[in-house]
Amino acid sequence: MRAIWMFLAAIATPLVAPSPLLAQQKDPALTSPTPALPAAPVAEKRPHETVLHGKTLSDPYHWLKDESYPVIDDQDVLDYVKAENAYFDAAMKPHAALVETLFQEMKGRIKEADSSVPQKDGDWIYWVEYEEGAEYKKWYRKPVAGGEAVLILDEVSMAKDKEYFRLSDVAVSPNGKLMAYAVDDNGSERFEVRFTDLTTGKALPDVIPGTLSSLVWTANSDALLYGLANENWRTDNVRLHKLGTPLSEDKLLYKEADIGFGVGIGKTAADNYIVIATGDNETSEVYLLPADNPEAKPLLVSARKKGREYSVDEREGTLYIYTNDEHANFRVATASLAKPGVWKTLIPGSDATYITGLAIFRDYFVLEAREQGVDQVDIRRYDAPLTSGRIQFPETTYVAGLGDNPEYHQDKLRLDYESMVTPDTVFDFDVAGKKLETLKVQEIPSGYTKDEYVTELVSMPARDGTPVPVSLVYKKGTPRDGSAPMHLYVYGSYGYRVPPGFSTTRLSLVDRGMIYAIAHVRGGDDLGRAWYLAGKTTARKNTFNDFIDVAKGLIAANYASAGKISIEGRSAGGQVMGVVYNEAPELWGAVLAGVPFVDVINTMVDETLPLTPGEWPEWGNPITDKAAFDFMLSYSPYDNVTAKAYPPMLVSAGLNDPRVTYWEPAKWVAKLRATRTNDAQLLLRTNMGAGHAGKSGRWGALREDAEEFAFVLTQLGMEE
Repeated sequence: MRAIWMFLAAIATPLVAPSPLLAQQKDPALTSPTPALPAAPVAEKRPHETVLHGKTLSDPYHWLKDESYPVIDDQDVLDYVKAENAYFDAAMKPHAALVETLFQEMKGRIKEADSSVPQKDGDWIYWVEYEEGAEYKKWYRKPVAGGEAVLILDEVSMAKDKEYFRLSDVAVSPNGKLMAYAVDDNGSERFEVRFTDLTTGKALPDVIPGTLSSLVWTANSDALLYGLANENWRTDNVRLHKLGTPLSEDKLLYKEADIGFGVGIGKTAADNYIVIATGDNETSEVYLLPADNPEAKPLLVSARKKGREYSVDEREGTLYIYTNDEHANFRVATASLAKPGVWKTLIPGSDATYITGLAIFRDYFVLEAREQGVDQVDIRRYDAPLTSGRIQFPETTYVAGLGDNPEYHQDKLRLDYESMVTPDTVFDFDVAGKKLETLKVQEIPSGYTKDEYVTELVSMPARDGTPVPVSLVYKKGTPRDGSAPMHLYVYGSYGYRVPPGFSTTRLSLVDRGMIYAIAHVRGGDDLGRAWYLAGKTTARKNTFNDFIDVAKGLIAANYASAGKISIEGRSAGGQVMGVVYNEAPELWGAVLAGVPFVDVINTMVDETLPLTPGEWPEWGNPITDKAAFDFMLSYSPYDNVTAKAYPPMLVSAGLNDPRVTYWEPAKWVAKLRATRTNDAQLLLRTNMGAGHAGKSGRWGALREDAEEFAFVLTQLGMEE
C-alpha cells in the first residue's frame, strides 16, 4: 500500500492597530494618496553595514530581522508590522464592498458540499469530503468488501479555534490498521506527527514533534520512518520510530553531512523498498532499505556527482532510474540490485521530448513528458519499452498528468486534466481498452459556459530573439485593440512551469473584461530542461528580461497597453516582481508581490536560514564567489531601489514563513517608502499567524484573493 498524501495551503491573522511607538509622520517628499487615509508607517533607519568582497553594503532596515528568529518577540519589529497591517486595513476599507462582491463571486463558483473521487487502496476505498460551509476536509474510508463509511480524520474539528491549520502527510499502514499524519498550526512548517488506531478510532500516545518530512511505514506496520528538522530547520536525517517506545530510543538510520543537501523518504511502487533520497537543486543521491528490514545497511544506488539528478524505483529486482546524466531532458535507465550503479539506457533522452516523470506499475510503466510545452502521458510495456502508448486528450493545449494511483497493479489509470477554459476533470483510462472515462468534472454552482471564453498560446520575442510562450484566456468579445486591461502572471524558477490550467478565481478578472496571461519565461521548464537552465544562476536575468519583453510584445500585438497591465508573482515569482518593478515601472498599472524573495544578498549570505545552503546551486553562492555576489547585487530588488516613481503595489508576507522570511518584504517596503518620488499606493499585508502560503482553509484563502483582486481593479480604475 502506498502512502496517502495531502498538501494544503497556509494561513494568516487579524490585522492590528498601529503602535504609538512607531513614527507616523509622512515623508515630506510624499503626499497622502487619499485624504481620509492615515499616514503610512515610516520605519526608523538604524545604521548597519556589511562588507562583502571589498564592497560595503548599507542596510538601515536590518533591525526588522528579529535576532531571536524563529521566535519573533522584538516589540519594535512587531509594532512596525502591525502598523503596516493597520495601514493596509485603512487603505482597503473604502473598497470593502468590492472585496465582498469578489469574495461572494469566487465562493459562488465553488461547490461547498463536495467530495473527491473515491479510490481503492488495498482492502479499502478512500475519499475526502467538504461539508457545506466548512473550511476544511473530512477523510473517509469504507471496506472494498462492503460496509459503512468510517470517518478516519476530521480536519474540521482539529482546526477548530485555530487561526491556522495545515495537514501535511497522511500515511495508512500496510495492514490498514494504523494511520500517521502530520499537522502544523501556525504556518512555520514545524510539524507534529500523531497516530490513530483505525480499528478503534482512538489516538495512540505516540507523538513526534519537530518533523519536516514524509512519513513511511515499514512492511510489518509496527514502525515509522520520518525526518526531524535540525536547528536550522532543514531535514538532514532519517529516523525509525517503533510504536509504543520512547522517542529517545528512535534509531538514526541516515545522517547527511552536507548542509546544502536535504533528505527525503518514500517507497518504491511495489512497497518492497524504502527510498532515502538526499540532494540539492542540482545533485542527488539515493539509498534503498528493505521495507521489511529498515535497520539493514542502506544500499547506495550511485554516489553523488555534481550536476547529476536521479530518482529510483524497483520492479521484480530491476531498478528503474530517471536521470539527467546523459541528456538535459532526462532518460530512463535500468540496473540490477546486484550492480545498482551500472546503468543501461531504456528510454534515451531527446531534444524533442522532455521526460518529466516516471511511474512504475506491475504490468507497464508510465512516462509523463512534455513536447513543445504540451503535456503527454505515455504508457509503455516492459516487453516493448520503445513503443509509444500515448493517451489522446480532447484539446490541443491543456494540463494533464497522473492522479491518485496508489496500487502497484492498476487496470485503470487515474488522470487529472484541465485547460485554461476546461474545469478540472478526473479521468480513468482503461489501459487494456485504451478509453478515457470521465469520473468527475469540477462543478461551478454559479454557472460557467466554456464556449464564452477564448484561450490562446502565443509567443513573444525576447530581446535576444528567443520566442517566449504566453498562455492567454479572455472572454469572447473582449477588445483586441490594446484597450482591454491585462493581468500577467509569472513564476520562472526552479524548473517549475506555471501550468496553463483552469481557475475559478481568475474568472472575476476575466468576466470584467481583463485578459489573463501567463508568461512562460526561462527559469521554468516549460520548453524542456534547457529552458530552466537558461534562467538559472548566471543566466538569471533572462527570466526578468523575458517577462518585460513579453509585456512589450503583448503591447505591440495590441493585447494590452502600457500602464494597464497588472502583474503578479509569488515567492521566487515575487523576485521577478521586484526586479521588473525597478527596471520597467512605466509598464505596470498594479503589482501583486506575494511573499517575495527580494533581499537576495542578505538572505543568500546567511547560511543559518533554513533554505540558504540548498539554494546556492540555484542562485549562486555570494559568500565564496565574488562573481556571483556581483551578479546578484546587480538585480537584487532590495539593493536596487532608487529615487523614481513606482506604480501601485500590494505586498504580502507571513510572519512565520520559513521560506521567504517576513523581514524581506518588510525591509523592501520600508526602503521603497523612504526612497520613491511619488505617492502611488504601497501596501504591506503580513499574516501574523501564517507562513509561506497565506491563510489556511478554503474561505480564508479566498478572501485574500478577493482583497488582491480588489486592489488590482481599483488601481486600474475598474472598481464597480
